[in-house]
Amino acid sequence: MIYLDSNATTQVHPEVLEAMMPFLTEQCYNPSSGYRAAKVVRNALGLAHEQVAALINAKPEEIVMTGCGTESNNSVIASAVNQSKGKKRFITSAIEHSAVLRYGEALVKSSGVEVEQVGVCASGRLLLEDFEKSLNKGDGVLASMMWANNETGVIQPIAEAVALAHEHGVAFHSDAIQAVGKTPVDVRATGVDFLSISGHKFHAPKGVGAIYVREGMRFEPLLRGGGQEGGRRSGTENVASIVGLGKAAEIMKQRLDTDGHAGVAELRDHLEKRLLTELDGVCVNGSLDYRTANTSHVSFDGCEAAGLLILLDEYGVQCSAGSACMTGKQQPSHVQTAMGISPQQAKSSLRISFSIFNTMEECDAAVDAVKKAVHKLRSVQGGPSVGPVQVYTSH
Repeated sequence: MIYLDSNATTQVHPEVLEAMMPFLTEQCYNPSSGYRAAKVVRNALGLAHEQVAALINAKPEEIVMTGCGTESNNSVIASAVNQSKGKKRFITSAIEHSAVLRYGEALVKSSGVEVEQVGVCASGRLLLEDFEKSLNKGDGVLASMMWANNETGVIQPIAEAVALAHEHGVAFHSDAIQAVGKTPVDVRATGVDFLSISGHKFHAPKGVGAIYVREGMRFEPLLRGGGQEGGRRSGTENVASIVGLGKAAEIMKQRLDTDGHAGVAELRDHLEKRLLTELDGVCVNGSLDYRTANTSHVSFDGCEAAGLLILLDEYGVQCSAGSACMTGKQQPSHVQTAMGISPQQAKSSLRISFSIFNTMEECDAAVDAVKKAVHKLRSVQGGPSVGPVQVYTSH
């Protein structure tokens, strides 16, 4: 099988697994215990904080380990709202992940917080003028904008958005789950106040994430108890996975510093070039200038994405039609709708996402499989008409 769905999840890097193994076996101690053997575990957790911090240019003490990206997003939003006085406005964008949008919906019901979604342009980037208009209304408790979109890979103007938010006295959070490890992320250069990370998006295991909390920012924990993570996230630490997250961060930082994932971008560009030149009715969606190296979002006229996925699976290629967290939806994703993509085009779109483990041979084989699937569907469906489709829409 050729796996091209790395925005859904990635395989654990062999070096990450190797780093984790001692903490699944002989180094089984609770890091909060007082004896000497537990100190080895505590030191490993400290190193992981350093490694994650280095990946985003933060301080180790600004890193809070969590159980997943969703927890990270929810925790930051809850902290901001719980510290606000009276009715406040939570400002986000129309293309956020459900871990942000659905939590916002819950806030409306539970605490009366007003949620305002700012739109994006046709290329999938935040409309900064509209964002500023929203800020000008005042009463903002938090602004939350994703760094890179999970469906299109489009990178948002984070530094500019942060500057606008801070001009209006509003704290800024970025869901950087699809960006960290895939593109340079610098919390100092952009000035973000909070940032969410998920390990399984860059070759760490599932079930571990992190929050960056800028030094000096107030943060109210979502989980309370034993006071782990400096009192900001209680619960006995998932040591092995945290160690794995740290090792993955170290590996990805080295790769980004070396060539910025040029090899992965070469695969993406090669795939798009072949599809655009060897098939008619192909469109690459989203900004071509501002996107992660690994993601291509492509539409095929006259094809159902659901049918393409079935055929590609039969041909040994695994990808998705949007975002894996919302499998089974019967309508175009909210991301494509916000970009102004027509329902017909949206229902004919695939998300193809590479990783450092993919090869050029796999890329060529995948293109051949896509071409075969497109030709077959077009011959059966007879033209541009597109029927009902299931949108397999993860972060």
